[in-house]
Amino acid sequence: MKHRLDFEKPILELEGKLAELKKQPEKHALGVGFDAEILQMEQEIAETRRQVFANLTAWQRVQLARHPHRPFTLDYIRLALTDFQELHGDRLFADDRAMVGGLARIDGEAVMVIGTQKGRDVKENILRNFGSAHPEGYRKALRLMRLADKFGLPILTIIDTAGAYPGVGAEERHIAEAIAVNLREMMLLQVPIIATVIGEGGSGGALGIGVADRVLILENAYYSVISPEGCAAILWKDRAAAATAAAALKITARDLLQLGLVDEIVPEPLGGAHTNPPAIAQTVKAAMLKHLKEVQALAPEERLKLRYAKFRAMGQFDEPARAA
Repeated sequence: MKHRLDFEKPILELEGKLAELKKQPEKHALGVGFDAEILQMEQEIAETRRQVFANLTAWQRVQLARHPHRPFTLDYIRLALTDFQELHGDRLFADDRAMVGGLARIDGEAVMVIGTQKGRDVKENILRNFGSAHPEGYRKALRLMRLADKFGLPILTIIDTAGAYPGVGAEERHIAEAIAVNLREMMLLQVPIIATVIGEGGSGGALGIGVADRVLILENAYYSVISPEGCAAILWKDRAAAATAAAALKITARDLLQLGLVDEIVPEPLGGAHTNPPAIAQTVKAAMLKHLKEVQALAPEERLKLRYAKFRAMGQFDEPARAA
């Protein structure tokens, strides 16, 4: 069963009319066929879909980023990479299934791939903790990144999380410290790092694997310091103001590119990544390879210098000169 979002209703209504038209007898009672009407209706649906998805609001893009049928990290690994061998555990506490990672190949080159993984159904969401990693997830990610650095393997990170898990257990095991250590250590890794936001990029949970030489983002993904609902609850005292908060936060791919927080927007198929997973996987693969080759061409010292400067420049703003 297809999952439809509210703003897709005009498309759904036209598709319903088209389905009814196709159910009619092949020939009208007067011998007139329906081919012309069907063709016209299909063209109208295509144009309506184009108009709807060309004018999405920030909140509508957030809804697309959370679409339950959207490809997840393991889907991209399966469709864009080869020879994936998952590695488990942080060697300190446990294996966090919300954070996956291991060795793989992209276009024949060995890499370490790490990402946050959501679930498709209730059972898998419980297993994956809805894509929200615990401290051991970030420590596992760091263990794998250090392993990659030791053997000179480029690192690909795939981000899709509403945020790190904020529960009591995570606090007891020092979630903030685990993320902070990742931020520090990723800044010092000698190997190239390419990060890609494929859906939700929520707060420090995303940034914990997001310190990279290049940060890519899918057209309908978002990257934010807080969820729109969380922002609305704090500033407007009402989570119903999430749409207003989403616009104010400047969290869409286009906003982030203009602000210099990401390096490239990866285009999605019309209607979102979930409409054609194999196609978007190949588009993401091509973008990763392009940026990986550019970063690999730099000397390690230059790469580290540019990575540091990239993140130091974030959050700067200019104030108008005050009148004397």
